[in-house]
This record gives sequence, C-alpha cells and structure tokens, in this order.
Amino acid sequence: MEFLLVHFERSRRVKVDDEFNGRTEVVIELEAGTHVVSLGPPDNFKPSEQTVVLKNTSPLQPREITFDPK
Repeated sequence: MEFLLVHFERSRRVKVDDEFNGRTEVVIELEAGTHVVSLGPPDNFKPSEQTVVLKNTSPLQPREITFDPK
C-alpha cells in the first residue's frame, strides 16, 4: 500500500480516480501506481486535478500534494 496526503485551506472530500476516498489533511491509503486526484465541490480550487504516482511512501512519509484556492 501507498500513502497520500492532500492539502487545502479547508476540509474537503478527496476524489481519487473518480471516487471519493478520504479528506484533506488526513493520510489516505491507496494502491501503488498512478492516480488522478481532485477535491469535492465547490469548484473553488486549482488545479482542477493532479496526476500523482505513488511509490515508496509510508504513513509517516506520504506523497503530499496541494490544491490552492481560486
């Protein structure tokens, strides 16, 4: 398993590969590989989505990405 931490200024649902899977600021456990990550509504963030490759992560050292407010 691999680990992802998504940052945004407010708590938001995190969408991974078109399915909601966790919340911002909470480590999410996912299968290794390439994933498309976005946030739940409202659409007030940028970029609209990010593609990440998860490999060699751990719960204490997850892959981290950030969405910024529009």
